[in-house]
Amino acid sequence: MAIDRETMKTTRRSLHGVAELVLAGPQYRRSGTIRLRIVEGGFGTVQEPDLRVNGTRFVAGDREIPINGATCRELAAAAGIDAGAAEDLYTDGGGVDPDEILGADAEAAQHIEECFGLGQEALTKFAPQTTPVLWPEHFDLAISLDEVNYGVSAGDTHLDEPYAYAGPWEPRQGSFWNASFGAARPVRLLPGATALLEFFTEARDQAARGRA
Repeated sequence: MAIDRETMKTTRRSLHGVAELVLAGPQYRRSGTIRLRIVEGGFGTVQEPDLRVNGTRFVAGDREIPINGATCRELAAAAGIDAGAAEDLYTDGGGVDPDEILGADAEAAQHIEECFGLGQEALTKFAPQTTPVLWPEHFDLAISLDEVNYGVSAGDTHLDEPYAYAGPWEPRQGSFWNASFGAARPVRLLPGATALLEFFTEARDQAARGRA
């Protein structure tokens, strides 16, 4: 899918902001968790309040509000909640201001959400006993298994596009490990859940082989 990099970056930043400030933060203040989950067509909270993002729309109950052109504060107000990240849990995050005007392109949002959906499918097959979590601070879907983190990121300063990764808690050596945190592969080079599953499986084998 050929999407302009700036469009993808703006859309990713906007969705990240909504995930962090409108979904996870309010959920933490009410229910004590920042964990989010993948749902059909997007992502949402795991506990109250029941909120989600579907494509480029923020959904709260029977209300659907376009994200494009709105701010996180406005979206939250429409749902009767206060915008803002969970406090004192992490030091990094998306850096989106509650009053920043958001820009969400439909094609870019669909691509990001499809990558998360494929990641959900692959991770669930890879580790059926573990529930993948969409973490709002980094906007990545991940699990931890045998002291290795596995997941799919929407993109960040390391790689400016959706990518799959494996991050051993203890560094490993070898050509497979091509990132400072472990291994990363663009999702566009891993088409489909099966290819993602194969990457996670190889990463597990490489990590086990590289143990001291």
